[in-house]
Amino acid sequence: MEKRVTVKSERDEYRLFRSRAIVAAILVFIALLLVFVRLFFLQVTHHDYYTAKSKENYQKKIPIPPVRGLIYDRNGVLLADNHIEYVLEAAEDDVSDMKGSLKRLMQLLPITPLEVNKFKQKLRVNSRFQPVVLRQNMTENEIALFSENRFRFPGFKISVRMQRNYPLGSVASHLLGYVGRIDKKDLKKVDSNEYKGTTHIGKSGIEKYYESRLHGKAGYEVIEVDAHGKPQLKLAEQAPIAGEDLFLSIDLRLQIKAEELIKDYNGAVVAIDPRNGEVLAMASMPTYDPNLFVDGISYRHYNALRSNPDRPLYNRALQGSYPPGSTVKPMAALIGLNAGVVTPSSSVYGKGFFQIPGNRHRFRCWKKSGHGHISLNRAIYQSCDVYFYDLAFRMGVKRFSKGMEKFGFGQKTGIDLPHERTALMPTPEWKRKRYDRFWYPGDTVNMGIGQGYFTATPLQLANAVAIIANHGRRIKPHVLRAVRISRNLPEKLVTPEKLPSIGVTKLRYWNDVIRGMVNVVHGERGTARRSGAGAKYRFAGKTGTAQVFGIAQNKSYNASKLRKKLHDHALFVAFAPVDNPRIALAIIAENAGGGSKVAAPIARQLLDTYLLDPKENEKNDENIKKPSDSSPTLINANKIKRQKTEKKKPKRATN
Repeated sequence: MEKRVTVKSERDEYRLFRSRAIVAAILVFIALLLVFVRLFFLQVTHHDYYTAKSKENYQKKIPIPPVRGLIYDRNGVLLADNHIEYVLEAAEDDVSDMKGSLKRLMQLLPITPLEVNKFKQKLRVNSRFQPVVLRQNMTENEIALFSENRFRFPGFKISVRMQRNYPLGSVASHLLGYVGRIDKKDLKKVDSNEYKGTTHIGKSGIEKYYESRLHGKAGYEVIEVDAHGKPQLKLAEQAPIAGEDLFLSIDLRLQIKAEELIKDYNGAVVAIDPRNGEVLAMASMPTYDPNLFVDGISYRHYNALRSNPDRPLYNRALQGSYPPGSTVKPMAALIGLNAGVVTPSSSVYGKGFFQIPGNRHRFRCWKKSGHGHISLNRAIYQSCDVYFYDLAFRMGVKRFSKGMEKFGFGQKTGIDLPHERTALMPTPEWKRKRYDRFWYPGDTVNMGIGQGYFTATPLQLANAVAIIANHGRRIKPHVLRAVRISRNLPEKLVTPEKLPSIGVTKLRYWNDVIRGMVNVVHGERGTARRSGAGAKYRFAGKTGTAQVFGIAQNKSYNASKLRKKLHDHALFVAFAPVDNPRIALAIIAENAGGGSKVAAPIARQLLDTYLLDPKENEKNDENIKKPSDSSPTLINANKIKRQKTEKKKPKRATN
């Protein structure tokens, strides 16, 4: 049987062709639509962007870094400036034989392999035509040697740059801070466009806090380049705007004196003008030289600073948390008076120790024989622990903590410096969260004399004393005093920030407490009467001796049998003159013994330095031994001189 032959259907073929043609037309239409959309996107929507990109094919925008602002003290003495630095640099496009040139340069100049490796790394990151520094801080001999042999190194050149410099070295280093090379973390915190071409940025202190003011605004120049990216012609230029000059509130003479007097101890000094919150001095010991960090500190130097058990990089004035000891007794007295727990005339019988009702534990007073019947005034100037044990116990932890918080304890003061700590004003909630333990009445009792969990920074103590000097008026502490935008313009003073005042029901309470503080230094039986002897002005103060560790009930403190690190801290707070306060200060000398024998004489010298004429100050310098030698430092044409004091062995002392 023969196969059946199928004949083509023209109608089916036409239908198939037509459907294929329609699909093809749709695809062509979609493709054309996409092309038109893309053209619209390129030519209309992103016209400016791609125009700029096209210009970059023959134009390059080279950043010009601004000159960093200068830093002065309140009297115009220069603290941080910029000096001229000569560097050896080259662009990759300008050197035909980079490997050979580097090898010959290492034979000619004292260039280390580390400098060469850093140079090569920067070459890989930067544009081929952008110069990269090979060697910094070239000496006159190195410059002369290279200049004689320059023909051997085509493409390499010596350029001039500005380098940050701290002319006084370690003076006020914790306050000033330092600048260092920009890293990736720094670039995430700033506008990268403004920092193109900038190599350094503030890392700590004033340099970091006011980085935006000090840095200025970057400029640029537009140049025409050839097909290889090599500069041919300058098309436009916008000059950079220099950073602002800062005038700090610190008095350099007082700052140097503070550092000299406390240099034999680990510790801190903070002095504030209570009238406006200006920080007059802020010293932390030991200190360091910020110039080490500018060019990139060596591993040897950094390891020495980091491994030093005295922690020279640690700013004790802002970050040190210490038991404030008896220095907080005036604040505790004001809180008790305002709460009605005590009155100026009410007395407590001090028998050498305090006991919580129903408890056999004895909270000892520094005076073992006791003070007898004692009222507020004598409790302050003789620093009776029993009086303040009783006051804190009757007040209770909540009222006591809230009252102390009003004086700024347990919180940041808000000073214009980075890394300030809050220290600790403890509460039952804090103890439960931190240690999962109950709050005991004994915890409250210890807080009455500034011990236990209670800690404070030297800045907080100085701020609290300034509040007492102002009768409750509060002003935020600050270091920046004035700003100068241009050298042709006068500096503009910073307006102090006022804070809510501390309300006390009766004005006389302030005077009652201040009278007790005056008797500390001017009274016949005041704990710091020797430091007040012969003063040309009247001042108010309070000594403090803070225990580093607890002493068992049946044990007694014997400094001679203890390691130095276990000796008591010496503290002192003061303000002067009493009738018109111009300075309030706080001092802590770690493991120095008693506040009356170590910290109070230091305070007297500082008050004399600030309040008296320099010549008169020398005559009244009786409470601390005169220096065995002197080491003058040239500052502003020798107007300020530094002195070195003798190191004294600390002894056990009362409050």
